[in-house]
Amino acid sequence: MSPRTIAATRYVTPLREGGSMPAVVEGDDDGLYVLKFRGAGQGAKALVAEWVAGEIARALGLPVPEIVFVELDPELARTEPDPEIQHLIRASAGLNLALDYLPGAVAFDPVAEQPDALLASQVVWFDAYVSNVDRTARNTNLLVWHRQLKLIDHGAALYFHHGWDGSIANAGNPFPLVKDHVLLPWADRIADADAALAAKLTPQAIAGIVAQLPDAWLQGEDAFATPALQRAAYADYLQRRLMQREGFVEEAIRARA
Repeated sequence: MSPRTIAATRYVTPLREGGSMPAVVEGDDDGLYVLKFRGAGQGAKALVAEWVAGEIARALGLPVPEIVFVELDPELARTEPDPEIQHLIRASAGLNLALDYLPGAVAFDPVAEQPDALLASQVVWFDAYVSNVDRTARNTNLLVWHRQLKLIDHGAALYFHHGWDGSIANAGNPFPLVKDHVLLPWADRIADADAALAAKLTPQAIAGIVAQLPDAWLQGEDAFATPALQRAAYADYLQRRLMQREGFVEEAIRARA
């Protein structure tokens, strides 16, 4: 399924969690979105990770807010008094990414909440698969909205692609940081989750998600002659990791034990 593309018409308010300074913006469809700026932090690679990991989660049936592509006009910076925000908007002119804003959502509290064991196991499996380092008790990147868990903020996933030369030799590596996963205490059905989720993530599903990555997010990489070759490398890596998933699945089961 192709993503919707909207235009940001109004900068509403910054969300100062973390270093990337996302913001709530209004779109030309009158909706509110949490915008992730291409000009912030890890740059376009964070948007690549947000899209690929977020849409893989959706393909697996996990609860993720809608992800949209957002055209950002640098002229929006003129109405912002904060020089840092002005710079961020101008540095992010063009195509960015945003998640549907969930009004009234609250951060997941691992002390107060009791998540479903199967869902917790599925999220642990997914995060180990996409190498998401950022779902810990310190920063859960989970929201509770209308009593349902929502997965957000996957810009730290796919950390292999920072300084990547396109190799898939390490695709089957375990994910030791799963030991810090906030949902691991409830994830007592990882083997069940593995069987169900792996069947859903077909090569066609992976290729379809990666195919939507815009050229604008895939430029300036010396290791790849064209954006098409870079997309193919992402798809190959993710497919090989799925085929060799025993390493990260067994690591997750050991970590919980």
